[in-house]
Amino acid sequence: MDKISIIVPCYNEEEVIDLFYPAVQAHVEKIPDCKFNYIFINDGSRDGTLDKLRELSAVHDDITYISLSRNFGKESAMMAGIDYADGDAVIIMDADLQHPPSTIAEMISWWRKGYDDICGKRIDRNGETRLKRFCANLFYAAMKKFSTSYEMQRDVGDFRLLDRRCIEALKLMRENQRFTKGLFTWLGYRKKEIPFEVQPRAAGQTTWNFLALFNLAMKGMTSFTTAPLRMMTFLGVTVSFGAMAYMIFVLMMAILYGDPVAGYPTLMTVMLFLGGMQLLALGIIGEYLGQIFYESKRRPIYLVDEMNGQKMIYSPRRVPIERDTQSSD
Repeated sequence: MDKISIIVPCYNEEEVIDLFYPAVQAHVEKIPDCKFNYIFINDGSRDGTLDKLRELSAVHDDITYISLSRNFGKESAMMAGIDYADGDAVIIMDADLQHPPSTIAEMISWWRKGYDDICGKRIDRNGETRLKRFCANLFYAAMKKFSTSYEMQRDVGDFRLLDRRCIEALKLMRENQRFTKGLFTWLGYRKKEIPFEVQPRAAGQTTWNFLALFNLAMKGMTSFTTAPLRMMTFLGVTVSFGAMAYMIFVLMMAILYGDPVAGYPTLMTVMLFLGGMQLLALGIIGEYLGQIFYESKRRPIYLVDEMNGQKMIYSPRRVPIERDTQSSD
């Protein structure tokens, strides 16, 4: 019998927790020769999500909840679930039921046929604003153009089934600034895309906004390609040659025809253009330096505060152990 761990990152999902478990359980209990367990990750929620998870875990033996010490972000919460998952495979799902549970059976079917990474691919982006669709298309086009070693999967997110060897490979990647979509693609292995239609949220409001998506896109760009730095190098060389050619042109015009040198408007235009290009280059370099700054600290990706009612501490080996309430500490 195959054991499947379902990882569910949660941030302020109080209104949907009670709906998620029965909705998924109604589908997975029909899948033969499979035993399922759930790992809910409370990513520093500010509502009653943790209380709901405590109640569920007290009633259902197949539910484990892990509460992080603060909000580390969805990428880190997913990694926590992957670290603690003990199944032959894991399925990552959102708690809001926008990922249809009916797709799980098909994922497992393809997994049993030998695929290692079975990912859900959204059919369309209906319901999104034009700006969001435009930015998404721009991001995928840029990643396709700049990434030389692999091609980013388009319209594929975190909803997927991963084989145990994909899980063990992900555990090797302890980088702090995580872009999991890129890591999934970078892993390789046999992949299978399953189209699905994104469902409306079962309840509550999304916590994702344009700024959060922009930050995630920037993290993806700086984590998996150095093309922006190379572009600024080429642009700098081009501008330098252009400036030299223009200087020669101005000197020749002044010597041969006595034309006066262009005045204040031209000078200001050139200065503003070059100043803007310099600031842009510094900004791109700063993004990469920021990545190096955070990674050089070698801080853990997340910290666990509580697991199934037990307070947790970390040993020097980063192995979670149960707090000894009888010690003098």
